[in-house]
Amino acid sequence: MFDKKKYGRILVPMLTPFAEDQSVDLAKCKSLATYLVEKKMGDTLVLSGTTGEFHTQTFAERVSVFESVKEAVGGRIPLIAGIGCASTLETKALGKKAQALGFETVMVVAPYYTKPAQQELYAHYAEIAEALPDLNIIVYNIPVFTGVNIEPAMLGKLVRAHANIVAVKEEAELNPKQMTAFLNATPENFIVYNGDDTMVLEAFAQGGERRIGGVISGASHVVGPQIRKMIETFLSGNVSESAQMQRKLFPLLRIMGQNGRINPAPLWKDALKLWGVDAGLPRRPLTPGTPEEVAKVRQAMVEYGLL
Repeated sequence: MFDKKKYGRILVPMLTPFAEDQSVDLAKCKSLATYLVEKKMGDTLVLSGTTGEFHTQTFAERVSVFESVKEAVGGRIPLIAGIGCASTLETKALGKKAQALGFETVMVVAPYYTKPAQQELYAHYAEIAEALPDLNIIVYNIPVFTGVNIEPAMLGKLVRAHANIVAVKEEAELNPKQMTAFLNATPENFIVYNGDDTMVLEAFAQGGERRIGGVISGASHVVGPQIRKMIETFLSGNVSESAQMQRKLFPLLRIMGQNGRINPAPLWKDALKLWGVDAGLPRRPLTPGTPEEVAKVRQAMVEYGLL
């Protein structure tokens, strides 16, 4: 049975460091994972998510990230494997690899580029759940990247038919009330994770501590402890103080999307470098920040009190 307490409230979708030749830098993967654990940036690491640039990695590269991070920190922090692929066949195969490595929970993004209809999404997730009956499955909804929305009614039907589908990660800002729709459409033991750093308090306001698992937060590479304090302040009943904390954080989050950047991973890597933490390069077509962009990141970090 899935226990959200095991994974905590701050789940960090770990960046994947790439080398100058664009290969996955596994040594830096281990180093970054160790840094995140030792600095207590989060409660769980999620591997091969959007922030980890899974979409530009081969099957073998994703497996190598699972292996490397598990070797580095697997005994010190819970790990979740992102196994979503464009096809159902490859998703099942990657899930079986993750299970063989000892992962208990996986995250499965909706198939990207194909824009499946709801009945096709249902069949996709049902087949994965049946192929991986011993794994906890978190459905990952991020229409801004996949081009398809997982509808609450479909998810509710899916969850009731497959007990190992235990949670959904919702990219919430573009459809902020869909978290409530997911909560209403699913059983009371089903968990909703917020997948948008700008919507942390809004998630808990909609679902409360019992139904909201927490945030899967790319920003927690840098501000994990601050996000934790913000959540704790909100749940203690001090709404005004927590709102001020979220307002203070907001400009830092927004600067990671400057100049039309949708995936903030490259600029979070630049932010870490300003701290002396080498999270490698992004994989092209994503590119590091320009000097002007990095200067704005630096300024936002200064204004937030990080530098």
